[in-house]
Formats: sequence, C-alpha cells, structure tokens
Amino acid sequence: MTMYNQATQEIAKPSELLTSVRAYMTVLQSIENYVTIDITRVFNNVLLQQTQHLDSHGEPTITSLYTNWYLETLLRQVSNGHIAYFPAMKAFVNLPTENELTFNAEEYSDISEMRSLSELLGPYGMKFLSESLMWHISSQVAELKKLVVENMEVLTQMRTSFDKPDHMAALFKKLTSVDSVLKRMTIIGVILSFRSLAQEALRDVLSCHIPFLVSSVEDFKDHIPRETDMKVAMNVYELSSAAGLPCEIDPALVVALSSQKSENISPEEEYKIACLLMVFVAVSLPTLASNVMSQYSPAIEGHCNNIHCLAKAINQIAAALFTIHKGSIEDRLKEFLALASSSLLKIGQETDKMTTRNRESVYLLLDMIVQESPFLTMDLLESCFPYVLLRNAYHAVYKQSISANA
Repeated sequence: MTMYNQATQEIAKPSELLTSVRAYMTVLQSIENYVTIDITRVFNNVLLQQTQHLDSHGEPTITSLYTNWYLETLLRQVSNGHIAYFPAMKAFVNLPTENELTFNAEEYSDISEMRSLSELLGPYGMKFLSESLMWHISSQVAELKKLVVENMEVLTQMRTSFDKPDHMAALFKKLTSVDSVLKRMTIIGVILSFRSLAQEALRDVLSCHIPFLVSSVEDFKDHIPRETDMKVAMNVYELSSAAGLPCEIDPALVVALSSQKSENISPEEEYKIACLLMVFVAVSLPTLASNVMSQYSPAIEGHCNNIHCLAKAINQIAAALFTIHKGSIEDRLKEFLALASSSLLKIGQETDKMTTRNRESVYLLLDMIVQESPFLTMDLLESCFPYVLLRNAYHAVYKQSISANA
C-alpha cells in the first residue's frame, strides 16, 4: 500500500496511505457484523507491528520504508541543493534546477502530511525516525571534530584573539576546510529542521488523542527547577520529546553524540574540541556573504541555500555537546556570539563587492541564532553587535526583494 519503489525512489504520500488504511479498517469493521472475528485485536496487532523497524516476519514496515525515504531521498536532495526548507511555510520546497525531481517535496513535508505520518507511525515509529536522523547528525559531528583537530592550533589562537582584527585576519587565512565546516553544519540544521516538523506533527496528533496526558507532560517539562540534577532533567526531556514537545536540550541528540566518545582522547581534550568547533563555525560565518545563494528572502523567511538552518544547528549542537561534557551551555554560546559578532563586523569594512554581496543577509543569522536560543537574549546580542546594523540589514533585504520582484 505504500507503493514504495526502491529503483525510482517513489513512495505514496502519507495522507494517501492513511486514507487507504482507514478505508480498509472501515470495510473490515463492517465484516465484523457478519463474522465472529475480533477485528479490533487484528488492527492492534498489525498496526502496532508497523510502528516498529521490522514486523514479526522480519519484513520492512511502513516505519522503516518512510524513514529510509525521508533520509535517503528527500533530505539527500536538500543537501544536493535541489530542495530548500521554507520556515514561512513550515515545509520543504523544490527549487528550480536543471534536473527536475520526480517528486514534489512540499507534498511530502507540509503540516498535513507530517501529521498523517505521525498517525501512521505513532510515537514508537516517530522515535525510530528521530533516532535515525540523529545517527546521521552524529556522523556529521564526527567529521566536524576531525576538521577541528586538523586546525586546532590556529583555532586555539583565534579563540583568544577576537579583539585583534589584523591578527584574526592573518590566522583565518591559515584555516583549512572552512566551506566543509559550514556545509556540514547546514546539513545538521536541515535535519534538525525536518525533525522539528515531525515533532510538531506528533504533538498535534497526540494532543487530539490524549490531550490530558500531553498537558501533564507539558506541565512536567515547564516546571523543572533550574537546580534539578541533569540526569533527572534529561529523563523529563526524554518523556517530553517522546510526546513531540520541543526541549532546551535534545535528549536524542545527547544520546547519539555521547555514543561517539573516542577511547584515545581524554574528556578534557573532547571538551576543548567541542569549544573549538563553536569557534570554527563562528569565525567562518563571514565567508557565506560571498555566496550568491546566501541572499535572504522575506517571502520564505530564509535563504535558498538553507543557511538559516544554521541557527538551529548551532544552538542544539552546543546544548548537546556541553551537556555531555558538563560545561556551561550559556557561557559557550556567549563566547560563540562574541566571536561571530566581531567576525561579521569586520566584513562591514570590506570594500570588495564580491566578498560582501550578501553581507546584510548573513548579518540576520545572528538575530536568528538568538531568537532560536533559550540560552541567549537580545540584550546580550546588543552588547556585541549594534541593533541598528540588524535593523538596516532587514531594511536592505526587504528593499532588495521588492526590487527583484518588480
């Protein structure tokens, strides 16, 4: 019924499959009037198996088929630049490219389709989908850590030299794989954006089915005292995440990143690598301004090359890494903001038009990072990046989009 074709990577839309399943259920329930079969038990047995990775015969289920399709087809095409995440529409949308895709991303990722997917997979299936997404993120983080180790000496110097512009410029030229770091962080952000759509859909579906239970879980999460032990807090976050509620620290991401600790590296060294990863991303942001695809579009509330997803990636990766390494998430994000602000302020003095063509669009990333973060405030951003620059940047990108449409 999923009409999955591995060769052409085609699959039925979740809403179509849900309609078919409900039609079957209605027919079978009417048969119960004439034949003594416990149809409810049949439904529970069959549909619960479909929320697992494999059924009782070891065959793939709709959970494994849809998880595979979203990861290997939809999200891979996002990484290839054929699809973008549009925050204004809360959906992934096809971009006009030479190679037309065989499917319309919006028809598989909008709110109604994600709710249908949640209805089909249930909390167990959505948990499996989340864990699969996190596995892909952890492999990207492992590669990012390797790039940090390659540039460790330069990054260590940059971490303490952000108030010396000339020295920072000289050090930046020594960095390698800057584009790779930004691309990998953007991919992480895209995966997290897709997961947030899935989580929101799960929360909507559960709120219809079990409203009192969901409101109790929300109450638990919203009233965790700040002094609560982290292990206890993570248990509450895990419960909340299973109900589709967004958490300050993503428990699935913490579990995925915890499992990749290296035996040869000490905890202190791991912590240093995590800190320097944030430094690497912060000092690399200005290079995005030279990319023609980095232009901000007010209509989609984002950028066509998905760099707006960096805001989610930076906040959630920092929260997970510094939970694992028992560091202060707030302090590390403050350090990130200081480094990113000083790096972006420098491109304000550049005269090369190619280097700064989308400068204003990249400035907006700072605002997005703060808006996305439960640990940062606008007051803090104001202390290291003048708000007048952000206001002018918003004005410039809106003016640019109006003239482009005209």
